[in-house]
Amino acid sequence: MKLSTSLLPFLVLLSTFYFSFSATKSDDFLKCLAKSSDSTNLTKLIYTPANSTFDDALIYSINNLRFAQASTPKPLVIVTPTTESQIQNVIYCCKKTGLEMRIRSGGHSFEGFSYVSSVQFIVLDLRNINKVTADMSTATAWVDSGVTNGELYYYISRATSAYGFPSGLWSNVGVGGILSGGGYGMLRRKYGLAADQVIDARLICADGKILTRKTMGENLFWAIRGGGGGSFGVVVSWRVNLVPVPAVVTVFRVFRTLEEDVTNTFYKWQSVAPVLPKELDIRCNGQVILSNSSTRSDKKTIQMNFESLYLGRASEVLEIMGEKLPELGLVREDLIEVSYIQAMVFFSQFPVLERPEILLNKTILPRPAFKGRSDFFKKPMPVEGLLGLWDYMFQLPDNQAFLQFTPYGGRMNEISETALPFPYRAGYLYMFNFFAVTCPTREACAEETARLDWVRRVDSYLTPYVSSNPRSAYVNYVNVWMGQNNPTGSTSYAQASKWGRRYFGVNFDKLVLIKSLADPFNFFRHEQSIPVFSLWSDM
Repeated sequence: MKLSTSLLPFLVLLSTFYFSFSATKSDDFLKCLAKSSDSTNLTKLIYTPANSTFDDALIYSINNLRFAQASTPKPLVIVTPTTESQIQNVIYCCKKTGLEMRIRSGGHSFEGFSYVSSVQFIVLDLRNINKVTADMSTATAWVDSGVTNGELYYYISRATSAYGFPSGLWSNVGVGGILSGGGYGMLRRKYGLAADQVIDARLICADGKILTRKTMGENLFWAIRGGGGGSFGVVVSWRVNLVPVPAVVTVFRVFRTLEEDVTNTFYKWQSVAPVLPKELDIRCNGQVILSNSSTRSDKKTIQMNFESLYLGRASEVLEIMGEKLPELGLVREDLIEVSYIQAMVFFSQFPVLERPEILLNKTILPRPAFKGRSDFFKKPMPVEGLLGLWDYMFQLPDNQAFLQFTPYGGRMNEISETALPFPYRAGYLYMFNFFAVTCPTREACAEETARLDWVRRVDSYLTPYVSSNPRSAYVNYVNVWMGQNNPTGSTSYAQASKWGRRYFGVNFDKLVLIKSLADPFNFFRHEQSIPVFSLWSDM
């Protein structure tokens, strides 16, 4: 559509007003922060578009490059505080100037919630709040929200080789986000979720007060351990229980293809993996590769990667697998006995004997542009269902779509669905996550629309096989297609329930009540934050 030339002066004026308004809001925020800050090095902690380092500060922990495009809304300011008082000042100045605040830990939000907004906003980046303080007299640790998985594992290992923590696999994922959504890793079948081991926290609320478990109360403490990040306040640090691990653990990673009957092996895995001993976890990843062994004309095949952690010796793994899943064909040469910290190196996709210091590198791992979805299975997917899924995988080029299957059972079966906001416990076989690379390179996004459509079609195909009423989803794998809050103003309970019940099941109502009491003016918000109950919007 061609615009009338008579409209051009108006549009120019409107654009000028908008950018002038943005600059004013930004200036007011910075002036407020300068007046209230206790830091003599404030300029080193703040980035604005006027800084040559602004783009680097923003992209530093954008881990879904789908939200690193020129068209992606950018914050007016990025603040990287080093103290709790600076965080308090940021909250105060955001409220005073009417700016929205997004909280970024590791930057792994599937939808960029921690660094993207459709309204004017600033980013509170916790990268400098990153200490791990272990207390081996109590087998606990205080872990700051800016700490990554890799840093957490590394610094625990420096304090002791007898303990670990059941957090995630990838070393550069932020602990703050993991714990806020529940968090799972290779120890979940033995010790449950990462959030199950949280015993205290330091939370800065919308009023700027610093609360601990004792002063925030058990309801709010319950909500922040799995209710999703960015809804209740800024959790500065978490006190967690460390969990015992043996001196020697066993890991393996073996690959099987369609030509090696992986469909039937995986079909059996669905029922076996959740009932193995708690000490043994075997997760699966699937993708399309090119292989000379393929019988297809395009030489594509499905490859499944079975990777495992066992809290014990290799001989025990062989005995268990020989009895429970002989179809995998595991042999002693597949198994590697290592220390627990080297196992964490292995599951971050580094060579198993790489020095643990590599876990401290926050930017070494690949960062694709992607769209992902998650679901939970209560029944095994039948062979015909798997074959149909493989057909969808073949529609994309090799190494452009990925399947992830995470078995439950063990300790997960022993914890009530209401113990934390995360409801997926007993009765679930495994969590399923799939995603497609939407832009093979940052510059080439011609495929994005087709790739997003592919995700929608696969999502629809899975409907008969996954849990329902409501269909489930994991809050740490957020998906705006399920629905989202209104950008400004209130959001009705009915509107928010469309996604809230899928993440939290029976726990959603309790989360809304806690949010309404803890943050009644809804300062902490994003596209899928817990809403405040409003008589006006919910009538």
